[in-house]
Formats: sequence, C-alpha cells, structure tokens
Amino acid sequence: MTTESERRASDRTASDSEVIAVRRGLFGAKGSGDTSGYGGLVRPVTLAGASARPYGGYFDEIADTLADALADRGGSYADAVEKVVIYRDEMTLHIRRRHLPVVAQTLRDDPRLRFELCLGVNGVHYPDDAERELHASYPLSSITHGRRIRLEVAVPDHDPHIPTLTLIYPTNDWHERETYDFFGIVFDGHRALTRIEMPDDWHGHPQRKDYPLGGVPVEYKGARIAPPDRRRSYK
Repeated sequence: MTTESERRASDRTASDSEVIAVRRGLFGAKGSGDTSGYGGLVRPVTLAGASARPYGGYFDEIADTLADALADRGGSYADAVEKVVIYRDEMTLHIRRRHLPVVAQTLRDDPRLRFELCLGVNGVHYPDDAERELHASYPLSSITHGRRIRLEVAVPDHDPHIPTLTLIYPTNDWHERETYDFFGIVFDGHRALTRIEMPDDWHGHPQRKDYPLGGVPVEYKGARIAPPDRRRSYK
C-alpha cells in the first residue's frame, strides 16, 4: 500500500503538463449553438508530462520487470514505451501502437506481472493534439498481485488504427466495438468490428469533440425531434 508521502512524491515526478489547446465553452463544440449555459468558460486543455524515476511504490518494479520480459522476447522497452506517467497514485504506460499486442501479452503472461484482467478500452478525443488526436486507454488489473496499471495508445485522426487485443483479452470484444462506434478508432484484427450502440447507417461518432452538440435532428419511431437549440429560446 502506497503511503500518503509516497503518493505526494510520485505526483511530483511528473514534468510540467503540456498545454495543447484552450477550450471555450463547456464542451468546445462548434456550429451547433451553446445549449449548456457555460459559453463564457475558458480553460486550458493539458496532457500530463512524462514522470522521472523513481516512480514510487510498486511502479518501478513493474517497469523493470516489463523491460526484462520484453528483452527476453527479443523486444525493447525503449521502443515499445513512449513515456510513463505517474499521477494521483496511478501508473500509465504510453505504448506505441505496433507494440501493443506484445506488451499486453507480456503483462498478462509473465508470472512476475500477471495482469490477467483487462477492464475494457476507453476512447478519448483530443482534436488539438496534432497527429495524436485519438487515444485508447486500457485499465489492467493483476488479481494475482493486487496491482493496477493503465496502458494508453495515441493515433492520428487520419490513421485511426490500433491492433485488437481480443486475442489476448477476449472480453474486450464489445468494448472495442463501442469505442469504434463512439470514437471511430479501428481495431485491426477484430472479428466483427461493427457498431454496437448506434444504428449501422449512422454517420459520425457521437463522443468525439468535433461531433455537433445538440444540433442533430433525431428521428424516433417516425417522429422527427428538433435539435435542443431550436426547441426554445435561451435569450
């Protein structure tokens, strides 16, 4: 168990956050009207910087063990891991996409690591993170050792392809479909990458930041519902 002093020390290992944009309004959507009431909100969009050693707690052991295990497989920790972020007592390994399957399998199979449970995949859209607009986040849990970490992969909007992890973690099947449906991330090798929430003929991916907010007419059982910003006056 990490103590409070270790947690504060680990949080200080992160370098200055990178400011990638300044967001105006609650969601930052453009062209659909502000229905949130927070049009005057202005705040920076930041991403955490890389953390320096020592990471604290069991995080250093995980990094060292993963490096040894990848080397045993003929791989390279430096090639696979872009950066490590320790923030609020959580460890995130940023992985280059082509190395994701071997890193995930190593984390699952090595007895010193044994992250046998993947809790799905979550998408994030950073429109201003040039050439890294789409992020996929994988929470991993080691039931054997009682530890948790996170993997994160970033890909460009014009090439949103990430290798599937369903051959390693089969329960990611529906999670990858949902992330594809809502964010447009394509998981190469998935056996049936189709929409899971939206209709098959739906255009766009509703949880992206550039998706129109409240400005899309919706047809429901033959009745056409007006967009929220046209239903009433906000003046």
